[in-house]
Amino acid sequence: MFRLSAAAICLALCASALQAQPVKLIFDTDIGNDVDDVLALTLIHNLQTRGHVELLAVTITKPDAQAAPFVEAINTFHGRPQIPVGVTHTHDLTGPSKFLKLALQRDGDTLRYPHKLTDSSQAPEAVALLRKTLAAQPDASVVIAQVGFSTNLAALLDSKADASSPLDGAALVKAKVRELAVMAGAFQTINHNNRYLEYNVKMNVPACQKLAQRWPSPIVWSGYEIGIAIPFPAATIDHGFGWTPHHYAVDAYQLYNPTPHERPTWDLTAALYLIFPDRGYFDLSPPCTVTVEPDGFTRVKPDKKGRDRYLILSDVQAARVREMFADVCSEPAGR
Repeated sequence: MFRLSAAAICLALCASALQAQPVKLIFDTDIGNDVDDVLALTLIHNLQTRGHVELLAVTITKPDAQAAPFVEAINTFHGRPQIPVGVTHTHDLTGPSKFLKLALQRDGDTLRYPHKLTDSSQAPEAVALLRKTLAAQPDASVVIAQVGFSTNLAALLDSKADASSPLDGAALVKAKVRELAVMAGAFQTINHNNRYLEYNVKMNVPACQKLAQRWPSPIVWSGYEIGIAIPFPAATIDHGFGWTPHHYAVDAYQLYNPTPHERPTWDLTAALYLIFPDRGYFDLSPPCTVTVEPDGFTRVKPDKKGRDRYLILSDVQAARVREMFADVCSEPAGR
């Protein structure tokens, strides 16, 4: 009879234990510009309740006065008000949000979605929070989902040593970040357009160029074509959250673009890949090098030793992911 050695059994148990550890995730978002960021944060929180992920921090690239309060309200709704929120202070080129005003929504004298921050100016600066969060984690243990502009992560690369770490930004990222997933670019023809300029890239091309040129850890790109192939079910928004009289995701969705509209799930895809990279929700391209051209076009060059890959999605996978998003996002919050 074949028997495993004690060493082999120990290695197997250790590997199993490592796989069971929650993924340490930083969520970098332009929340307020689209409602898929809201759904992505909902997905992350509910998967944390299931034990699959640990949300370390949320950093925001939309400098809206209510962006940080709204994110803190979401964290509080899920029983995690302690999760830090950081903001950028760059100029907002995107205009007012349709739903961040929910941070101010009251039912009588009570905030519908309680939180302590009253203005984003009270939150820490995003790069300082990124540095502090990364420095506190073991080497090669953190993943980052960037689902907005590259403003914060490009600035992180340029950051200098500080009280949080003696390493500069690029060295800190190299030491701590295992993988980055970016919802940006387009890697298929979009509506007969072979040079589609995706929103998250074109809104800050220099920052995305810097990210593509200098980021030292592996990057997986979730292109425009991935999220648009997985529309969030309107029926779930209309009927799936009946366990609570008010849910921030439903309110935000209806303010942004009401049902029966089914919003693409761009930002959810980047988070899902990082949390479950091996469950077959997506396929990956061969290794390549992605560059960002001056107009914001993401060009792919085949490269067997390349740092980059991008998500690929079949029709069967799209149906599976759509069902998963609907089921997980509508779960009762684990408070």
